[in-house]
Amino acid sequence: MITGAARRRVTVAVTGASGSIYGLRLLELLRSELELEIHLVVSQAGAVTIRHELDMSVKDLAGLADVVHPVKAVGASIASGSYPVEAMFVAPCSVRTLSAVALSNSSDLISRAADVML
Repeated sequence: MITGAARRRVTVAVTGASGSIYGLRLLELLRSELELEIHLVVSQAGAVTIRHELDMSVKDLAGLADVVHPVKAVGASIASGSYPVEAMFVAPCSVRTLSAVALSNSSDLISRAADVML
């Protein structure tokens, strides 16, 4: 097993757009890569959409991640430029999240982490 220090980090954000299955499948695919440390953030609307579309809870989805961050935790590790993260995926990406990222409106952890990635 690869140690935590040697593992590459990726962030997966799931927002409220229709298509929660994309977030689930992405997490399943990434989980098969043993050298990855997966950080998960789910928006409030994303949690609602997950329940409706997948009949799952965020807790179920969290089982596919190594670290789960609350969406309001803008001070989380993945929001820091000094915390190396190799990639960030937003799947699905709502128009609200896309707008926040495009305008650097870092009001939650998803948009803040994306801003740091850019």
